[in-house]
Amino acid sequence: MPAVTREYETPDTAAKAAMHLDGLEETTNDIVGEKLVLNMGPSHPATHGVLRMILELDGEIITKAEPDVGYLHRGDEKIAENMHYNQFVPYTDRLDYLAPLANNVAYSLAVEKLMGWEVPERGRAIRVICCELARISAHLLGVGVFAMDVGAMTVFLYTFTEREKIYNLCEQLTGARFTTSYTRVGGQIRDLPDGFVEAVRKFLNEVEPVIDEIDKLLTRNAIFIARTQDLGVISKEDAISYGLTGPNLRGSGVEHDLRKTQPYLDYQKYEFDIPIGTKGDCYDRYLVRMEEMRQSVRILRQVMDTLPGGPINVADAKGLLPNKERVLMKMEELIHHFIIATQGIDAPPGEVYFGAENPKGELGFYIHSKGGGVPYRLKIRSPSFINLSIISKMMPGHMLSDIPSVLGSLDFVMGECDR
Repeated sequence: MPAVTREYETPDTAAKAAMHLDGLEETTNDIVGEKLVLNMGPSHPATHGVLRMILELDGEIITKAEPDVGYLHRGDEKIAENMHYNQFVPYTDRLDYLAPLANNVAYSLAVEKLMGWEVPERGRAIRVICCELARISAHLLGVGVFAMDVGAMTVFLYTFTEREKIYNLCEQLTGARFTTSYTRVGGQIRDLPDGFVEAVRKFLNEVEPVIDEIDKLLTRNAIFIARTQDLGVISKEDAISYGLTGPNLRGSGVEHDLRKTQPYLDYQKYEFDIPIGTKGDCYDRYLVRMEEMRQSVRILRQVMDTLPGGPINVADAKGLLPNKERVLMKMEELIHHFIIATQGIDAPPGEVYFGAENPKGELGFYIHSKGGGVPYRLKIRSPSFINLSIISKMMPGHMLSDIPSVLGSLDFVMGECDR
């Protein structure tokens, strides 16, 4: 797969790399002084939510950094174990709440794997639309706030203008803008509305020039380059050993994307490239997300051109709510509706795991079922939580002023950290 291009290097690249890549020993051994312990967060704009950073400083140089999470204490996994499978769908919106459509899809695919169901071809195509729109939306925000963290306000305005258009599409598709709750186990709540395909095409034609404009504003920008190149370097070996996924893993040069390695939703039918970095620094992670947006546009165009007809939900009528009109007219459908609404779908005993390539990385759901409509155990592999684990490894040796750049490049969401 192609590596993202790095044509714009700062003159002091070698010096900066020597400082930030060699680690704490070579950067702080010669510094003598009293160390200071500093709390950054959990209420700080650069921590992107309720993340607390416990920093040990020697002057302006970080000698130790420990991320402290848990300030949301939401208990989503335990909530899931006391709910029917479909009742938990709205809670998945609140994991990575910047990509709720993708969360809905990942969770539904996990339960469908347990049930042994496969959504029809049109339903799978609709889910690809949801996932790729969510990826563009999440990356627009990630790049926008990352740029703002290092001083580029104009980019933030560009990205949020385009995200508003995606929210309009979400509202047209699901009836909600932010917490969509669109999928159901076995399909979707409704088919694409009239005019939706044309609206998506219009958006794709508008967002591509904006991505190019953001590229012009940032990629050659001397200030942005100085704030991101050779900072927050994650080696390929460290990225793998710490379990990083998504753009943070691919930025370190690891070619791993579940849409390619373990295809689902017919991703194998679409042509797209997986961009990878070469150095694993903040700049590479920015370049990877920029190219991923272009590739998502490429995928969406192919879906629009090949969108099949037919049903959108599985044919197993016993596991789905019957048509509302029939519920109001026939006793059998009313009883069926009552059973599904009160007891949930009748899942078989077993254990399954399904991971999807979400904007932040691999969002996985492990489900242990003992039968019936409620999972015995449900565990969530949230990529932001795992991606944050490398902070204590990568942050020492950096300056205090580098923290916004490093955290912004990791692009995490605390909603799925404190799951």
